[in-house]
Amino acid sequence: MQKLKIPRNHSGITKTLRLPENLVNDIQILADLKNISFNKAVIELLDFSLKNLDDNDEELIEKKRKEFEKDL
Repeated sequence: MQKLKIPRNHSGITKTLRLPENLVNDIQILADLKNISFNKAVIELLDFSLKNLDDNDEELIEKKRKEFEKDL
């Protein structure tokens, strides 16, 4: 299993998410323990999840990504 790595900086866009309170609380606890921002913790957790998807889901995302890039 991979280890969670926290990078220093990133660039990005703003999105609004509605998350369950218990999930927000657990992520905030993790962020506090690691001395990082809540945002950085969410980014790392999402990145880790996307890198460890089921093979079928990974293939579907890759297919859609190629379609999206083709349209640009």
